This record gives sequence, C-alpha cells and structure tokens, in this order.
Amino acid sequence: MPTLTLREIALRLRCRLEGDGEIEIRGVAGIEQAQAGDLTFLANPKYHSKLRTTSASAVIVSDDQPAEGIGAALLRSRHPYLAFAQAVDLLVPQTPRPRGIDPTSAVAPDAVIGPDVAIGAFAIVGAGATVGARTTIYPHAVVGPGARLGDDCTLHAHASVREGVVIGNRVVVQDGAVIGSDGFGFVKQDDGSHLKIPQRAGVTIEDDVEIGANTTIDRPAVGETRIGAGTKIDNLVQVAHGVSIGRRVLLAAQAGIAGSSVLEDDVVLAGQVGIAGHLRIGRGVVATAQSGVPNSVPPGELISGYPAIANREWLKSSAVFRQLPTLKKRVADLEQRIAELEEKLAAWQTSTRQ
Repeated sequence: MPTLTLREIALRLRCRLEGDGEIEIRGVAGIEQAQAGDLTFLANPKYHSKLRTTSASAVIVSDDQPAEGIGAALLRSRHPYLAFAQAVDLLVPQTPRPRGIDPTSAVAPDAVIGPDVAIGAFAIVGAGATVGARTTIYPHAVVGPGARLGDDCTLHAHASVREGVVIGNRVVVQDGAVIGSDGFGFVKQDDGSHLKIPQRAGVTIEDDVEIGANTTIDRPAVGETRIGAGTKIDNLVQVAHGVSIGRRVLLAAQAGIAGSSVLEDDVVLAGQVGIAGHLRIGRGVVATAQSGVPNSVPPGELISGYPAIANREWLKSSAVFRQLPTLKKRVADLEQRIAELEEKLAAWQTSTRQ
C-alpha cells in the first residue's frame, strides 16, 4: 500500500489542508475504526460526535465544519464523500487486471476481439460476438452469440451476457449477473396450461453503467430493454422485459421493476422497492426503502410506503399506525358507552310515555 504525505493528498484531491502537511498517510478507514496513519472522512452528520474521539491522523470534512475539539489534521472539501472516494483510489491499490487470453477459454473463430483484451479461464465468447478494446472477461463468464461489448468493459466471474445483447463502453458487470435472460411471458391455453411467449428481442446497456452481482435484466418478446448511460444498479435487482431506464438512475439492492415500465432520468429506488408494470416514474423521483409503487409518479416526488404516497403523508400515517391498538380500544369503549346511553334513553322515553 503506498504512503503519501497529507500535503500530497491535499494537492491531488484539491482539498484545503489544515494541520501538519508532513504527516504520512498509509491507509483509509471508517471514522470509528481508523488508527494513526489513517485518513477518514465525515459526510453524515450522524457521526459528528465521532470526530472528537477518532484516532485517525486526518479527516476529510466539509468547508464549514468547525475545527474545535478535533485532534486530527483536516482536509476541507465541498464534497467530503467524493474526496474520500478519490483518496481510496490513491491509497488502496487495485488488483492488477489480467492479461491475455487463457488457453482454457473458448473463443469462437468468428468472434471479433479488440486489442489488449483479457479473457480468463473457462470463459466463453460465442459465435459472431464482439469484444471491445481493453475489455476484461473474468473466469467462467459467458458472452453469447452475436453479443457486443464495448471498450474498457469488465465482465466478472460467472456473469452471463446472453445472445444479441449490446453493451456500451466502460460498463462493469459484477459476478453472477445475467443480462438478456428471458422475460417472464406466458399465455394461458384452453386446457389451462401456460404457453411460453418467445422472448427474442434485444437488451441495450449504454455507457458507464454498473450492474451488481446476481442482478438480472430480461429481454422482451418485442421492442427492447434499455439501461441508460451512467445508471448504477446494486446486487439482486430484477429489471423485467421491456423496461426502459433513463440516465444516472440508482437502483439499490432487491429493487424490482415489472415489465414495460419506464424510469426517467435521475430516479432513485432504495432497497426492496417494487415498481408495478406499465408505469412511468418521472424524472428525479426518489422512492424510500420497501415502497410499493402501483401507479405512475410525476417528476420530482419523494414517495414512501405501500401503496406509495408522498413521503410527508406517509410519515404522518406511520405515526397513526402506531396508535391503532389504543385507538381501537378507545373506539370500543366509546361504542359501549353510547350503547349504554341509548339503553338509558330508551328506558326514560318508555317511562315518560306511561
């Protein structure tokens, strides 16, 4: 692991240094785990109190963070989390990418392989496939017939890019992901059995997309499934057939998007969010964790719950949910008292008529 002085790091990260620039930094760590020689950061106010107790030699903080009580040197940045990500790249060396084509791989004779491509052990590149320059295919990954991978892509172990899928440049596909699997399409026949609808249309992944481990992106029967440029998809996400996802979308783990839905640019789905089929989710919508979305959502909304509603309304409703047992008891007591009053009123009316 390289060692850099704090002054060198400040220059490379374009941070403002407060403290001893000759401190040697050997690594990066979380604010609670950091030791002498480590660089850490503060981006979430939740951990503000940890600044006074951290053992880190230096902390990346925002421009307006008060320095009082902090024993470490400071690197000030407008975007502390971004600066920390860049520091990780500086201080934690990346595993060297493999070189060459392993003799145990199976590359079709008519596949087009660009310059400086690496293909690992037992990987497969099918007939008529294209692999762009400097792309890396790790062991046991599969590139199906006619698939196209752009330049500088990374296909990790056991990932599968099915036949005819088109992938742009600088795309990362993590272990076990499947791109171009059959969409879930069946039609019920007269005898009650389900006939599979052939799923033979295309999947297009635009530039600078990352696809998490064991995520699945399905192909449709007609049209295409498309993932827009700069979108980042976490592990275990399901993108169904015919879905269109815009640019810079973020999909957290276990999110699921049903067939033919459209997510416009800059949408964020937190963990375990479910989107029903044939919906349009407007630009910049944010759905909080475990939201279920059965209807289209206009741009810019922050939504929560099931069925998903405006986050502020959901928070009010959640407060009421916690009171439901008490409210139920109060309603039962009131009903009992009303029934007793009605009996007394009926008895009094009977007595006054006699």
